[in-house]
Amino acid sequence: MIQLHNVGKRYPAGHEALHEVSFGVERGEMVFITGHSGAGKSTLLKLLGVIERPSVGELIVNDRNLGRLSKRQIPYHRRTLGMIYQDFRLLADRTIFDNVALPLVIAGHYDHQEIRRRARAALDKVGLLGKEKLHPLELSGGEQQRVGIARAVVHKPVLLLADEPTGNLDPTLAGEIMALFEAFNRVGVTVLIASHNVELIAHMQRRVLVLKNGSLLSDSRGTRG
Repeated sequence: MIQLHNVGKRYPAGHEALHEVSFGVERGEMVFITGHSGAGKSTLLKLLGVIERPSVGELIVNDRNLGRLSKRQIPYHRRTLGMIYQDFRLLADRTIFDNVALPLVIAGHYDHQEIRRRARAALDKVGLLGKEKLHPLELSGGEQQRVGIARAVVHKPVLLLADEPTGNLDPTLAGEIMALFEAFNRVGVTVLIASHNVELIAHMQRRVLVLKNGSLLSDSRGTRG
């Protein structure tokens, strides 16, 4: 599903965020990406979401060469994935329902009834059905992250990209969020999670890619893949 061949990313000022990174991810895998701050974790996820473009190398997702996508093709690629952030990135002046429904509204080809059905189903999956009329600031941090996950899966993506999704949460809430990712993974969604939480990663017993100074230092498989 994902193939990187000698991918590098160098910014205009000269900073090399990624250097000759190569690995593959099979459809249905759940993989952690770790490393110290500045190792290249977030840059890698941005490349997969075509928020950034690789400077060199080849990056293929779902048989698409992301380095060659035209501007018109990028939205179609992004509809196949969901992105989750550490800081939630919810719209404070919108209800929970409106936040979750936003990707469907932007897509422009769902009617009101389908948007309502999908948004409620996504909220149900993360345990927040019944709170759709509340606003983000009325929820706890863990609940806000659940909203972010519901928004990311409302359009039924095949790939989830999460950038430090438990960074602002205590260990108990972090475990609950990881359980949600595992639930989506069990139904076939491929999941990539960037995290510096070594204890949490060890507990999950999944495949781990370690980045150091922009290079792939190691690639190890846990007992659950």
